Amino acid sequence: MQELIKLNVADLAMVVGLIGCTIGLSAWERLGLELSLALASGRAILQLMVLGYVLDFIFAVDNIWAVLGILAVMLTITAILARNRISQTLPLVSPLVGGAIFTSTAVTLIYANFLIIHPNQWYEPQYVIPLAGIILGSAMNAAAIAGERLVNTINAFPVEIETHLSLGATPQQAVSQYRKDAIRAATLTTLNQMMLMGMVALPGITSGQLLAGVKPSDAVSYEILIVFMVAFANLLTTILLTRGLCRRFFNSAAQLVR
Repeated sequence: MQELIKLNVADLAMVVGLIGCTIGLSAWERLGLELSLALASGRAILQLMVLGYVLDFIFAVDNIWAVLGILAVMLTITAILARNRISQTLPLVSPLVGGAIFTSTAVTLIYANFLIIHPNQWYEPQYVIPLAGIILGSAMNAAAIAGERLVNTINAFPVEIETHLSLGATPQQAVSQYRKDAIRAATLTTLNQMMLMGMVALPGITSGQLLAGVKPSDAVSYEILIVFMVAFANLLTTILLTRGLCRRFFNSAAQLVR
């Protein structure tokens, strides 16, 4: 198999030309996306360059505190972004979102590390950081979708919920169907990707490994691991988050708080 072809400065300049063509197409069609594309591209380049240097340092020092530090930063950013996508302000939602994402990510990584991968050190940055990044990014989207869907639905049907409460239902029973719908909505994208994976499109992680010279069968093995990790983490995140959010809508007397 051919060795990895590294991209030099001239190659990267040509890469930037792709986004230049994208901006040109937007201008040609008068879509008004030129400034947004330019800002997003600049931000992506800056963030990825910084990430590259930071990971180079962390991989070189191979220190547990450095790994835990970058994971803490990733978790904090993920929790903030997920919280910001939930429109309604509810008490203690930020810790709830962060706790749900942290718990699902930690449980998933522990399972994968100790039962499947077996690295020399449990905090091996080569494995922990990429896997944590994938799980956190996916869990963030799932949490945002489930949280926003649940909040909007409860706000849209207060009379129906109060009717269930007046008939003797507990708060959890009164919003049970809304909670299930929110969880299903958040996991739908993952299910669709799993159904089509390997048939319609080659997953991004597999493509990256193939470009890096990894044997296709090894790349596919890790893709299966990642897909199942994401499915588990997303579902656990949404279950924990929606259960906690439901409690925020009711007071100690089991009354709906609007």
